[in-house]
Amino acid sequence: MPGNWFIGLPVPAGPWFDALVPPPGVRLFGPDDLHVTVAFLGAVDETHARAAFELAVEFPLPALEVQLGPIEALGSRRRPSAFSALLSEQRGTVERALGAARGAMWARAGAREDTRPPLAHVTLARPERRASDVQRKAALAWAKGLDLGSPRCELTRIALYTWSLDRKQALFRVVSELPLRAA
Repeated sequence: MPGNWFIGLPVPAGPWFDALVPPPGVRLFGPDDLHVTVAFLGAVDETHARAAFELAVEFPLPALEVQLGPIEALGSRRRPSAFSALLSEQRGTVERALGAARGAMWARAGAREDTRPPLAHVTLARPERRASDVQRKAALAWAKGLDLGSPRCELTRIALYTWSLDRKQALFRVVSELPLRAA
């Protein structure tokens, strides 16, 4: 199936997520779509994506509890492409693991490397492509006003994702997953 592939750490949704009500022009991710991206592989074929995921057994992060912190608008300042919660606890630890693992995964998949430093975050919502300027401004105000209450989440798995078969129901689907090693 054509589509984008990526390797990520699934983040369980909780009451903090269930309470989110986005304004018009914003698409909230589904509860099963929440993740911290390890390596975005892009439009590689499934064989190459699976080959990159074989390296997940070497992922240097044990299972751990993280805390979600402030919401940031990511992407362009004028036209953000995502509203994401940054990790407020264990962020450095997670970012070091992402940085240590993703280069080999990109190489194995034949994917283009991302030169930006790792940023441990969980995208919660995106502005819709057809959102008006007024809706985008309201979306930014909504995101800036969000207070998730600093929820704690367990990162216990690493997964290979691609597009969902029905993108109206969920954006992504897990194709394969492994447990993170015990701490």
